[in-house]
Amino acid sequence: MAEYIESLARLAEQFARLEGVGKKSAMRMAFSVLELEKEEVADFAHALTDAKEKIHLCPVCQNLTDKELCPICADPGRDRSTVCVVTDPRALLAMEKVREFSGVYHVLHGVISPMNGITPEKLKIKELLARVGEGEIKEVIVATDPTVEGEATALYLSKLLKPLGVKVTRLAYGVPVGADLEYADEVTLFRALEGRREV
Repeated sequence: MAEYIESLARLAEQFARLEGVGKKSAMRMAFSVLELEKEEVADFAHALTDAKEKIHLCPVCQNLTDKELCPICADPGRDRSTVCVVTDPRALLAMEKVREFSGVYHVLHGVISPMNGITPEKLKIKELLARVGEGEIKEVIVATDPTVEGEATALYLSKLLKPLGVKVTRLAYGVPVGADLEYADEVTLFRALEGRREV
């Protein structure tokens, strides 16, 4: 029935364009909007246009912000000699939740994936190289996911950064707490060994 109501179907189509939203979820969201009061719908629409108009990339780290600089780059207490390179703003938020990293970040906005048409030129790599070239950065921590694309991106960055005289490190990925070693795959065990530390 819902697909015969043209405006409802169009609304669901717009929600379905969002990453990770399937047709059923999009239709549920469309029905949820219909249950809102007219003023709430106006607020919702305003929040969408306001976010799109005001949010831009931080000129330093490429994170999202609605100010001149993102809050991390604007914080004078952050250690600017250490940069953690992350894939996207969501990964940055995950790192910040740990509350253990006091350095700054650089957001790539993706990983190298030729199969998906994502080449190094489409990522924020030249901006990272420009930052490193300024001389203040001593260490770059590459925190891309331990996937084929994430590893390829990390290797590519390492080859570009090492000649610039900075230390390039990779997050240690290993066996999660509470996991049985017998169920861990070879890559996970290798990463766990590689990232081992003195106790």
